[in-house]
Amino acid sequence: MDLDHRLFAYRTDIAEAGLRGKVEAERFVEGEPARVRVPKTALRIRPERPAAIETELLYGEEFIVLDRAEGWAWGRSDFDNYVGYIEDAALTGELLPITHWVIAPRTFLYPEPDMKLPPVDTLSMGSRLAVIGEAETRGTRFLLTREGAMISGHVAELGTPVFTDYVSIAGRLIETPYLWGGRSSFGLDCSGLVQFSMMMSGRQVLRDADMQEQTIGTIIDGGNLQRGDLVFWKGHVGIMEDRTTMIHANGYSMTVWRERLPAAIQRIAPIYGRPRTYRRP
Repeated sequence: MDLDHRLFAYRTDIAEAGLRGKVEAERFVEGEPARVRVPKTALRIRPERPAAIETELLYGEEFIVLDRAEGWAWGRSDFDNYVGYIEDAALTGELLPITHWVIAPRTFLYPEPDMKLPPVDTLSMGSRLAVIGEAETRGTRFLLTREGAMISGHVAELGTPVFTDYVSIAGRLIETPYLWGGRSSFGLDCSGLVQFSMMMSGRQVLRDADMQEQTIGTIIDGGNLQRGDLVFWKGHVGIMEDRTTMIHANGYSMTVWRERLPAAIQRIAPIYGRPRTYRRP
């Protein structure tokens, strides 16, 4: 059986060195790490702008580059191993040690430690930062990076257990726009919401709904659901907020939405059928 192209970086002409002996390719390369230098960037299965977004990488996340051509970098995310193409201009080879990450849903990056200045960018929750100093202006404390300054209360040291309940993260994202392939607080799809929320509570899971359906936690009976359980349809997943209410990013409301599970089952059934798997992380 072929290895999943979403998780294993190989083409007929080139493959990652660790796959030698497992796949056939003209050459094998080690790859080189790069880091995302824009608020977020799309990863696509083809090196062209009209191609569908498969997932996204956030500011400060690493991407292992295996090949570069015509303004595109091909490789895999160092976070979840997702393979594809991202625009080379979104990457930098400068790899300062990551020390912090953003814990507010969104935060501004100011050119200097002064909240009265126009921000130069807006970063999503989960963005990784290389903090090199701190400053205080008119009683407001900032953390400093080479690119600018951020409100210190919007940031925490990487690895600090700020959140323990991933469902509470999903709840903070209610009304965030639905975005196919989205994986940030600017926009998410259904499995992106699950992965993102779990990431912020210290747990790493795979990206797509079918991957999550096969790997997260254990299968349970759908008759005794509790907070945090996952409900899977073909191509869709929702997070139980309690026994009867679900949070999910969906194309019906085009938002992250809170919905009663019985109503969702009835609404979805004519298109995708009934839920086929329930899992407890």
